[in-house]
Amino acid sequence: MPVRRLPPLRALEAFVRTVRLGSSRAAAEELGISPSALSRRIGNLEEFVGKKLFTRARQSMTLTSEGHAFFEAVNPQLEALARAVESQSENFSLLRLHLGVLPLFGSQRLFPRLPELRRLHPLLHIDIDTGSYLEDRVGDTLDAGIVLSRGPAPGLHAVRLDHNMVHAICNAELAEALGPKPDIALLSMQTFLTHNELPESFEAWKHELGLDGLEPAAIDHYDSGQLLLEAAAQGLGIAIMHDDHMRRAADKRLRQLYNIEVESPYSYWFICKPQALQERPVRLFHDWLVQAGL
Repeated sequence: MPVRRLPPLRALEAFVRTVRLGSSRAAAEELGISPSALSRRIGNLEEFVGKKLFTRARQSMTLTSEGHAFFEAVNPQLEALARAVESQSENFSLLRLHLGVLPLFGSQRLFPRLPELRRLHPLLHIDIDTGSYLEDRVGDTLDAGIVLSRGPAPGLHAVRLDHNMVHAICNAELAEALGPKPDIALLSMQTFLTHNELPESFEAWKHELGLDGLEPAAIDHYDSGQLLLEAAAQGLGIAIMHDDHMRRAADKRLRQLYNIEVESPYSYWFICKPQALQERPVRLFHDWLVQAGL
């Protein structure tokens, strides 16, 4: 059986890195070669495949439609090749990802799906950090993070993971006492429970219900979504939470107050430094997370 002619692997690497980074200069720096050497490698690949993969203008390189199709066809195969080599080699050590994640997202959405990731990438292991100020620590003590915010800081690679609605949640007994329609007199006698990192959720909920003047008896603050849900279930107050949290908790003690949709100012985001996507653990997790649709 004849052996197929292999493409120039260094040229393939130069091509893929240029596409992922969006810059030939950045790709050359990553590979430790000059921009002209990178251009020659890509030229060799174009000659091999007989297609123009980039258009070149001054210092920039723009992917052509044929180049885009080539990347979509080749990139999954390169990942499969890397996994195959890793699985058969004793020289590869574990791939280690330092991930910051909020506890409630971890327990409700991430951990139930991690066995899938382990089956796909058995060498990828994740150190979980649930500490404070996750966004500030990405690129320092964390490789990447999953945060709940209005929008990550400029300069970060960010992928929005969802859109949420704000709900007022309490236990069944309190929900019955408050009734099916908002009553500002009754609500003003209640304790509201809010998350430290989501201060605008309560204001958004009040505004949507026309209760901007509501001053509750007390507002208790929590730094844990799980404890917030448990406090509401125990009758300690009305929790201002995302609908997704209540749905995934599936706690029969909890009830939603009023049938009103309130858009949350906050969403879950995956974040990392742009250059971190060139690190295999970050890229593997990022690609799986986006594809899995957590």
